[in-house]
Amino acid sequence: MISVVIPVHDEERSVALLYDELVATFSGTDRAWEAVFVDDGSADGTFEALARLHEANDNVRVVRLRRNFGKATALAAGFEEAAGDVLVTIDGDLQDDASEIPRLLAKLDEGYDLVSGWKAKRQDPLTRRIPSKIFNAVAGKVSGVRLHDMNCGLKAYRAEVVEGMQLYGELHRYTPVLAHYRGFRITELPVNHRPREHGRSNYGVERYVRGFLDLLTVTFMGRYRHRPLHLFGGLGLISGVLGFAILVYLTLVKLTGHAIGQRPLLTLGVLLVVVGIQLLSLGLLSELITSHHEERTGGAGRTSQLISEVLR
Repeated sequence: MISVVIPVHDEERSVALLYDELVATFSGTDRAWEAVFVDDGSADGTFEALARLHEANDNVRVVRLRRNFGKATALAAGFEEAAGDVLVTIDGDLQDDASEIPRLLAKLDEGYDLVSGWKAKRQDPLTRRIPSKIFNAVAGKVSGVRLHDMNCGLKAYRAEVVEGMQLYGELHRYTPVLAHYRGFRITELPVNHRPREHGRSNYGVERYVRGFLDLLTVTFMGRYRHRPLHLFGGLGLISGVLGFAILVYLTLVKLTGHAIGQRPLLTLGVLLVVVGIQLLSLGLLSELITSHHEERTGGAGRTSQLISEVLR
């Protein structure tokens, strides 16, 4: 069973066309499939168009959100409603080519858990392509997951990849990073990208800013969620050692008969030591909170989510 999850917002003219493309794509396969449309608070006639599709086709499911919550929330709602053991996401603006889905599924069958599309020849204005390249380069450097196109809407997942995945804010961009941190195998595949014919883009520079802040969240939660002392303690040790070295130097200067009371270096040394102690304390408190949370929720349950296979 394949579930195609499609978040839409003001896409009244494209939803029926996209469904027809999906029908043509899956017509040559023997696998059952469904289309899960998520109306993310559209202000036009999108929901009415989806309702007509639902009435005419048994494999169309429609989720309507109360207002526009954003793509991450729409995808999360679609994942909850999807019944397939394989999930495919595709944008509803027809720029993603539905005929590429079989190639993604074939790549998934090679043993990968998530296959991300890569718009190698992106049909968007230069004002969107350049910021996107910069963003992907920074995201890859910070997260350690090197993909050419982190934000491509065309992706294929095994169902277990999205189980328990918390999506909010701009985290839909980082599903490959979230999957990678949980131990799943990810890869990317060049896919066809088409010019926009309907609607208009909702992305602006401010979304890249919010996306970068969410990148920091994802990276912290992925690398240090269960060992926060490694981050805060490491920074605290660096700060404390630098401050201590400065104070030792100033002590030697003082012993040689020179005044140090008016030196800015003295203030810096004390500040670094104090900040180092605070960071170490924050790290220890974070470890206590994490340990308490693991005891309450059961560490074995979390570990079971990380197990790929057991031979008995």
